[in-house]
Amino acid sequence: MTAPLSELVVRLGYDFQDPALLERALTHPSAASRTRKSNQRMEFLGDRMLGLALARMLYDGFEDEAEGQLGYRFTALAQRAALARVAAEVDLAPHIVMSTGEADSGGRDNPGILADTLEAVIAAIYLDGGPAPAEAFVQRFWTPLMAEELEPPKDAKTILQEWAQARGLALPVYTITFRDGPDHAPVFTIEAAIDGYPPATGQGASKRAAEQAAAEAVLELLDVAP
Repeated sequence: MTAPLSELVVRLGYDFQDPALLERALTHPSAASRTRKSNQRMEFLGDRMLGLALARMLYDGFEDEAEGQLGYRFTALAQRAALARVAAEVDLAPHIVMSTGEADSGGRDNPGILADTLEAVIAAIYLDGGPAPAEAFVQRFWTPLMAEELEPPKDAKTILQEWAQARGLALPVYTITFRDGPDHAPVFTIEAAIDGYPPATGQGASKRAAEQAAAEAVLELLDVAP
């Protein structure tokens, strides 16, 4: 049983004209049925809305930074960890509708599920009220995250690539070695390799996340601080 949506609406800071949009945004694919659609399409839209809002925030907030520096910041702010932090701040987990099996396996604590659901919530706000309230939501919860990084952060893949280039080595190669889980919740295992050095693997709910995890594992082997 999920918590009352009225509590979540207060924390989101947006009053829905069509509450059904929020209900759909909170429906994990494992709970979808013929009469209840999942939030997967809304995730797609929310991801783009979040990206546009973050790009504008960074463009306005860091006027002296070049495109590459803004890109590093964007990657950090749009990644799953940042989304999961915001999801925790609004206490999203108790409101997600999912199957008993998904819940029993720790679905409400899964950063990937929390991040995907938050993207769907952003889409619900956009569909209900237009771009202005959706952008206001992103500004409210991501502005503090922007303020945490005084210097443009770099993700693990970028650091590993720059490490290899500085030594005249070929770029790291990422290879999918295994894919597990159902279609709505896949787990990818990816190997990262640099010529002449031991490879390492990482796992994630997306190829991008697994590549980042693999890059972090290689950096650890190389004793390179991320």
